[in-house]
Amino acid sequence: MTIHNTDLAIIGAGPAGLFSVFEAGMLKIKSHVIDTLEVIGGQCSVLYPEKPIYDIPAHPKVQASELIELLEAQAAPFHPTYHLNQRVDKIVKNADKTFTIETSKNTHINCKAIIIAAGCGAFGPNRPPLEGIEEFEGKSIFYAVRSKAEFTGKNVVIAGGGDSAVDWAISLAEIAKKVFVIHRRDKFRCAPESADKMKKLAEEGKIELVIPFQLDGLKGQNGMLEAVLVKDFDGNVKEIPADYLLPFFGLAMELGPIADWGLNLHKNHITVEPSTMQTSEAGIYAIGDIATYKNKLKLILTGFAEAASAAHDIYKIVHPDQVFHFEYSTSKGLS
Repeated sequence: MTIHNTDLAIIGAGPAGLFSVFEAGMLKIKSHVIDTLEVIGGQCSVLYPEKPIYDIPAHPKVQASELIELLEAQAAPFHPTYHLNQRVDKIVKNADKTFTIETSKNTHINCKAIIIAAGCGAFGPNRPPLEGIEEFEGKSIFYAVRSKAEFTGKNVVIAGGGDSAVDWAISLAEIAKKVFVIHRRDKFRCAPESADKMKKLAEEGKIELVIPFQLDGLKGQNGMLEAVLVKDFDGNVKEIPADYLLPFFGLAMELGPIADWGLNLHKNHITVEPSTMQTSEAGIYAIGDIATYKNKLKLILTGFAEAASAAHDIYKIVHPDQVFHFEYSTSKGLS
Protein backbone atom coordinates (compact mmCIF):
# COMPACT_ATOMS: atom_id res chain seq x y z
CA MET A 1 0.00 0.00 0.00
CA THR A 2 1.27 3.44 -0.98
CA ILE A 3 0.11 6.42 1.11
CA HIS A 4 0.13 10.05 -0.03
CA ASN A 5 -0.93 13.25 1.74
CA THR A 6 -2.11 16.33 -0.15
CA ASP A 7 -4.54 19.24 0.01
CA LEU A 8 -6.73 18.31 -2.95
CA ALA A 9 -7.45 15.12 -4.86
CA ILE A 10 -8.75 15.56 -8.40
CA ILE A 11 -10.53 12.56 -9.90
CA GLY A 12 -10.20 12.82 -13.67
CA ALA A 13 -7.32 14.14 -15.79
CA GLY A 14 -9.34 15.61 -18.64
CA PRO A 15 -9.33 19.34 -19.51
CA ALA A 16 -11.39 20.40 -16.47
CA GLY A 17 -9.32 18.28 -14.11
CA LEU A 18 -6.02 19.61 -15.46
CA PHE A 19 -7.21 23.22 -15.23
CA SER A 20 -8.22 22.53 -11.62
CA VAL A 21 -4.55 21.88 -10.85
CA PHE A 22 -3.69 25.37 -12.12
CA GLU A 23 -6.55 27.12 -10.31
CA ALA A 24 -5.75 25.30 -7.08
CA GLY A 25 -2.04 25.99 -7.45
CA MET A 26 -2.67 29.71 -7.78
CA LEU A 27 -4.32 29.48 -4.35
CA LYS A 28 -1.42 27.54 -2.77
CA ILE A 29 -3.38 24.29 -2.84
CA LYS A 30 -1.39 21.14 -3.68
CA SER A 31 -3.02 18.55 -5.92
CA HIS A 32 -2.90 14.86 -6.74
CA VAL A 33 -4.72 13.68 -9.88
CA ILE A 34 -6.18 10.20 -10.42
CA ASP A 35 -7.38 8.79 -13.75
CA THR A 36 -8.39 5.38 -15.08
CA LEU A 37 -6.56 5.97 -18.37
CA GLU A 38 -2.84 5.47 -18.89
CA VAL A 39 -2.41 9.03 -20.15
CA ILE A 40 -3.78 12.41 -19.13
CA GLY A 41 -6.29 14.25 -21.30
CA GLY A 42 -9.40 12.10 -21.02
CA GLN A 43 -11.46 11.92 -24.19
CA CYS A 44 -9.28 14.56 -25.87
CA SER A 45 -6.34 12.14 -25.75
CA VAL A 46 -8.14 8.87 -26.40
CA LEU A 47 -11.09 9.61 -28.67
CA TYR A 48 -10.06 12.58 -30.81
CA PRO A 49 -6.46 13.75 -30.22
CA GLU A 50 -6.21 15.37 -33.66
CA LYS A 51 -9.72 16.82 -33.71
CA PRO A 52 -9.79 20.63 -33.95
CA ILE A 53 -11.63 22.48 -31.16
CA TYR A 54 -13.02 25.91 -32.01
CA ASP A 55 -14.54 27.22 -28.77
CA ILE A 56 -11.45 27.76 -26.58
CA PRO A 57 -11.00 31.49 -25.88
CA ALA A 58 -8.04 33.08 -27.72
CA HIS A 59 -7.62 29.95 -29.87
CA PRO A 60 -9.54 30.18 -33.16
CA LYS A 61 -8.61 26.52 -33.61
CA VAL A 62 -6.61 24.13 -31.45
CA GLN A 63 -6.11 20.38 -31.75
CA ALA A 64 -7.39 18.37 -28.79
CA SER A 65 -3.93 16.90 -28.15
CA GLU A 66 -2.35 20.36 -28.27
CA LEU A 67 -4.91 21.68 -25.79
CA ILE A 68 -3.97 18.92 -23.35
CA GLU A 69 -0.26 19.69 -23.79
CA LEU A 70 -0.92 23.36 -23.04
CA LEU A 71 -3.01 22.52 -19.96
CA GLU A 72 -0.30 20.16 -18.72
CA ALA A 73 2.32 22.89 -19.16
CA GLN A 74 0.07 25.40 -17.39
CA ALA A 75 -0.30 23.02 -14.41
CA ALA A 76 3.38 22.00 -14.32
CA PRO A 77 4.68 24.89 -12.13
CA PHE A 78 2.51 23.57 -9.29
CA HIS A 79 4.06 20.07 -9.43
CA PRO A 80 0.95 17.89 -9.42
CA THR A 81 1.30 14.16 -8.78
CA TYR A 82 -0.47 11.96 -11.36
CA HIS A 83 -1.81 8.51 -10.49
CA LEU A 84 -2.72 7.04 -13.88
CA ASN A 85 -4.16 3.71 -15.00
CA GLN A 86 -6.03 3.27 -11.73
CA ARG A 87 -9.62 3.63 -10.61
CA VAL A 88 -10.96 5.26 -7.45
CA ASP A 89 -12.74 2.41 -5.68
CA LYS A 90 -13.56 3.99 -2.35
CA ILE A 91 -13.82 7.36 -0.63
CA VAL A 92 -13.82 7.42 3.19
CA LYS A 93 -14.68 10.54 5.19
CA ASN A 94 -12.60 10.70 8.34
CA ALA A 95 -13.60 12.01 11.78
CA ASP A 96 -11.65 15.24 11.19
CA LYS A 97 -13.65 15.88 7.96
CA THR A 98 -10.70 14.96 5.73
CA PHE A 99 -10.96 12.18 3.14
CA THR A 100 -9.06 9.03 2.27
CA ILE A 101 -9.22 7.83 -1.32
CA GLU A 102 -8.45 4.19 -2.12
CA THR A 103 -7.63 3.15 -5.70
CA SER A 104 -7.55 -0.11 -7.63
CA LYS A 105 -3.75 -0.16 -7.29
CA ASN A 106 -3.93 0.06 -3.48
CA THR A 107 -2.90 3.71 -3.50
CA HIS A 108 -4.26 5.67 -0.53
CA ILE A 109 -4.49 9.46 -0.80
CA ASN A 110 -5.33 11.53 2.27
CA CYS A 111 -6.74 14.94 1.34
CA LYS A 112 -8.80 17.85 2.64
CA ALA A 113 -11.07 18.20 -0.41
CA ILE A 114 -11.98 16.36 -3.61
CA ILE A 115 -12.90 17.54 -7.09
CA ILE A 116 -14.63 14.97 -9.30
CA ALA A 117 -13.86 15.85 -12.93
CA ALA A 118 -14.54 12.40 -14.32
CA GLY A 119 -16.25 13.44 -17.54
CA CYS A 120 -18.94 10.87 -18.31
CA GLY A 121 -17.84 8.81 -15.32
CA ALA A 122 -15.22 6.17 -14.79
CA PHE A 123 -14.17 4.98 -18.22
CA GLY A 124 -11.43 2.98 -19.82
CA PRO A 125 -10.53 1.50 -23.19
CA ASN A 126 -12.39 -1.42 -24.70
CA ARG A 127 -9.68 -4.07 -24.69
CA PRO A 128 -9.60 -6.74 -27.41
CA PRO A 129 -10.08 -10.26 -25.95
CA LEU A 130 -6.60 -11.53 -26.76
CA GLU A 131 -4.81 -14.12 -24.66
CA GLY A 132 -1.82 -12.68 -22.79
CA ILE A 133 -2.54 -9.06 -23.76
CA GLU A 134 -1.71 -7.83 -20.25
CA GLU A 135 1.97 -8.68 -20.78
CA PHE A 136 2.22 -6.19 -23.65
CA GLU A 137 0.00 -3.34 -22.39
CA GLY A 138 1.96 -0.18 -21.67
CA LYS A 139 5.04 -1.55 -23.45
CA SER A 140 4.07 -2.32 -27.04
CA ILE A 141 0.28 -2.14 -26.90
CA PHE A 142 -1.24 1.26 -26.24
CA TYR A 143 -4.81 2.56 -26.20
CA ALA A 144 -3.71 6.16 -26.68
CA VAL A 145 -0.79 7.87 -28.40
CA ARG A 146 1.26 10.01 -26.05
CA SER A 147 4.23 10.71 -28.29
CA LYS A 148 4.26 10.20 -32.06
CA ALA A 149 8.05 10.09 -32.10
CA GLU A 150 8.01 6.70 -30.35
CA PHE A 151 6.68 5.10 -33.53
CA THR A 152 9.33 6.49 -35.90
CA GLY A 153 10.66 3.76 -38.20
CA LYS A 154 8.46 1.07 -36.61
CA ASN A 155 5.82 -1.36 -37.86
CA VAL A 156 2.57 -0.10 -36.35
CA VAL A 157 -0.65 -2.10 -36.40
CA ILE A 158 -3.84 -0.11 -35.82
CA ALA A 159 -7.10 -1.96 -35.14
CA GLY A 160 -10.45 -0.23 -35.47
CA GLY A 161 -12.62 1.63 -37.95
CA GLY A 162 -13.52 4.91 -36.24
CA ASP A 163 -12.08 8.42 -36.25
CA SER A 164 -9.25 7.64 -33.83
CA ALA A 165 -8.03 4.65 -35.87
CA VAL A 166 -8.16 6.51 -39.18
CA ASP A 167 -6.71 9.78 -37.85
CA TRP A 168 -3.75 8.02 -36.27
CA ALA A 169 -3.16 5.84 -39.32
CA ILE A 170 -2.86 8.98 -41.43
CA SER A 171 -0.69 10.77 -38.90
CA LEU A 172 1.70 7.89 -38.16
CA ALA A 173 2.10 7.04 -41.86
CA GLU A 174 4.37 10.10 -42.04
CA ILE A 175 6.96 8.61 -39.67
CA ALA A 176 6.39 4.85 -39.29
CA LYS A 177 8.16 2.20 -41.31
CA LYS A 178 4.73 0.77 -42.18
CA VAL A 179 1.21 1.22 -40.86
CA PHE A 180 -1.26 -1.67 -41.02
CA VAL A 181 -4.96 -0.97 -40.44
CA ILE A 182 -7.10 -3.93 -39.38
CA HIS A 183 -10.86 -3.63 -39.76
CA ARG A 184 -13.74 -6.06 -40.12
CA ARG A 185 -15.27 -4.26 -43.11
CA ASP A 186 -14.24 -1.94 -45.93
CA LYS A 187 -16.35 0.97 -44.63
CA PHE A 188 -14.95 3.22 -41.91
CA ARG A 189 -16.89 5.25 -39.33
CA CYS A 190 -15.07 8.52 -39.89
CA ALA A 191 -15.18 11.74 -41.85
CA PRO A 192 -15.32 10.95 -45.60
CA GLU A 193 -12.33 13.21 -46.23
CA SER A 194 -10.26 11.22 -43.72
CA ALA A 195 -11.26 7.91 -45.32
CA ASP A 196 -10.25 9.21 -48.74
CA LYS A 197 -6.91 10.42 -47.40
CA MET A 198 -6.19 7.03 -45.80
CA LYS A 199 -7.06 5.16 -49.00
CA LYS A 200 -4.77 7.45 -50.99
CA LEU A 201 -1.93 6.67 -48.58
CA ALA A 202 -2.75 2.98 -49.04
CA GLU A 203 -2.43 3.39 -52.80
CA GLU A 204 0.96 5.00 -52.24
CA GLY A 205 2.07 2.02 -50.12
CA LYS A 206 2.42 3.94 -46.85
CA ILE A 207 -0.57 2.19 -45.29
CA GLU A 208 -1.70 -1.41 -45.76
CA LEU A 209 -5.42 -2.01 -45.26
CA VAL A 210 -5.96 -5.46 -43.77
CA ILE A 211 -9.65 -5.94 -44.59
CA PRO A 212 -11.82 -7.79 -43.70
CA PHE A 213 -9.88 -9.18 -40.74
CA GLN A 214 -10.00 -9.06 -36.97
CA LEU A 215 -7.39 -9.51 -34.23
CA ASP A 216 -6.74 -13.12 -33.32
CA GLY A 217 -3.47 -13.36 -31.38
CA LEU A 218 -0.14 -11.87 -30.35
CA LYS A 219 3.48 -12.99 -30.79
CA GLY A 220 6.38 -11.59 -28.78
CA GLN A 221 8.24 -11.82 -25.50
CA ASN A 222 9.02 -9.70 -22.45
CA GLY A 223 6.21 -7.34 -23.32
CA MET A 224 7.53 -6.50 -26.77
CA LEU A 225 5.58 -7.51 -29.86
CA GLU A 226 7.03 -9.27 -32.88
CA ALA A 227 3.83 -9.92 -34.80
CA VAL A 228 0.04 -9.70 -34.63
CA LEU A 229 -2.17 -12.55 -35.83
CA VAL A 230 -5.38 -11.68 -37.66
CA LYS A 231 -8.20 -13.88 -38.93
CA ASP A 232 -10.76 -13.43 -41.70
CA PHE A 233 -14.37 -14.63 -41.69
CA ASP A 234 -13.37 -17.93 -43.28
CA GLY A 235 -10.98 -18.69 -40.42
CA ASN A 236 -7.81 -18.00 -42.38
CA VAL A 237 -5.03 -16.68 -40.13
CA LYS A 238 -2.46 -14.15 -41.28
CA GLU A 239 0.67 -12.90 -39.48
CA ILE A 240 1.57 -9.20 -39.60
CA PRO A 241 4.95 -7.89 -38.42
CA ALA A 242 4.39 -5.50 -35.53
CA ASP A 243 6.48 -3.44 -33.16
CA TYR A 244 3.37 -1.77 -31.74
CA LEU A 245 -0.36 -2.45 -31.65
CA LEU A 246 -2.86 0.38 -31.19
CA PRO A 247 -6.39 -0.98 -30.62
CA PHE A 248 -8.94 1.82 -31.03
CA PHE A 249 -12.29 0.27 -30.12
CA GLY A 250 -13.64 3.22 -28.17
CA LEU A 251 -14.17 3.62 -24.44
CA ALA A 252 -16.29 1.66 -22.00
CA MET A 253 -18.12 4.43 -20.15
CA GLU A 254 -20.05 3.89 -16.95
CA LEU A 255 -20.63 5.70 -13.67
CA GLY A 256 -18.81 2.86 -11.94
CA PRO A 257 -17.88 3.24 -8.24
CA ILE A 258 -19.03 6.89 -8.31
CA ALA A 259 -22.57 5.57 -7.85
CA ASP A 260 -21.55 4.20 -4.43
CA TRP A 261 -20.02 7.40 -3.05
CA GLY A 262 -23.21 8.66 -1.42
CA LEU A 263 -23.62 11.73 -3.63
CA ASN A 264 -26.84 13.22 -4.96
CA LEU A 265 -27.20 11.72 -8.44
CA HIS A 266 -29.58 12.70 -11.23
CA LYS A 267 -29.61 10.61 -14.41
CA ASN A 268 -26.00 9.46 -13.89
CA HIS A 269 -24.82 13.01 -13.18
CA ILE A 270 -23.81 14.60 -9.88
CA THR A 271 -26.01 17.48 -8.74
CA VAL A 272 -24.03 20.46 -7.43
CA GLU A 273 -24.53 23.96 -6.08
CA PRO A 274 -23.52 26.04 -9.14
CA SER A 275 -22.04 28.94 -7.16
CA THR A 276 -19.43 26.68 -5.54
CA MET A 277 -19.71 23.35 -7.45
CA GLN A 278 -20.02 21.54 -4.11
CA THR A 279 -21.96 18.28 -4.10
CA SER A 280 -24.37 17.05 -1.43
CA GLU A 281 -21.28 16.02 0.57
CA ALA A 282 -19.32 18.91 2.12
CA GLY A 283 -15.75 18.98 0.82
CA ILE A 284 -16.52 17.06 -2.37
CA TYR A 285 -16.99 19.03 -5.59
CA ALA A 286 -17.92 18.02 -9.14
CA ILE A 287 -17.10 19.88 -12.36
CA GLY A 288 -17.22 19.28 -16.10
CA ASP A 289 -19.58 16.91 -17.89
CA ILE A 290 -20.38 14.84 -14.80
CA ALA A 291 -21.75 17.84 -12.87
CA THR A 292 -25.31 19.04 -13.38
CA TYR A 293 -27.40 22.04 -12.37
CA LYS A 294 -30.12 24.16 -13.94
CA ASN A 295 -29.21 25.45 -17.42
CA LYS A 296 -25.89 23.60 -17.42
CA LEU A 297 -23.88 23.96 -20.66
CA LYS A 298 -21.67 20.98 -21.51
CA LEU A 299 -18.72 22.89 -22.92
CA ILE A 300 -15.02 22.64 -22.12
CA LEU A 301 -14.92 26.35 -21.29
CA THR A 302 -17.80 25.81 -18.81
CA GLY A 303 -15.68 23.18 -17.08
CA PHE A 304 -12.82 25.66 -16.83
CA ALA A 305 -15.03 28.22 -15.08
CA GLU A 306 -16.38 25.53 -12.76
CA ALA A 307 -12.80 24.54 -11.84
CA ALA A 308 -12.12 28.12 -10.75
CA SER A 309 -15.32 28.30 -8.67
CA ALA A 310 -14.53 25.01 -6.93
CA ALA A 311 -10.90 25.93 -6.20
CA HIS A 312 -11.90 29.25 -4.64
CA ASP A 313 -14.41 27.53 -2.35
CA ILE A 314 -11.85 24.88 -1.42
CA TYR A 315 -9.41 27.61 -0.33
CA LYS A 316 -11.33 28.12 2.94
CA ILE A 317 -11.07 24.38 3.65
CA VAL A 318 -7.34 24.14 3.02
CA HIS A 319 -6.44 27.53 4.53
CA PRO A 320 -9.18 28.15 7.14
CA ASP A 321 -7.15 30.66 9.15
CA GLN A 322 -6.11 32.84 6.21
CA VAL A 323 -8.14 35.72 4.86
CA PHE A 324 -8.38 35.44 1.10
CA HIS A 325 -7.69 38.55 -0.96
CA PHE A 326 -8.54 37.94 -4.59
CA GLU A 327 -5.85 38.94 -7.09
CA TYR A 328 -5.85 38.72 -10.87
CA SER A 329 -3.28 36.28 -12.27
CA THR A 330 -1.72 39.17 -14.19
CA SER A 331 -0.73 40.80 -10.91
CA LYS A 332 -0.26 37.66 -8.81
CA GLY A 333 1.87 35.63 -11.23
CA LEU A 334 2.80 32.03 -10.44
CA SER A 335 4.81 32.67 -7.27
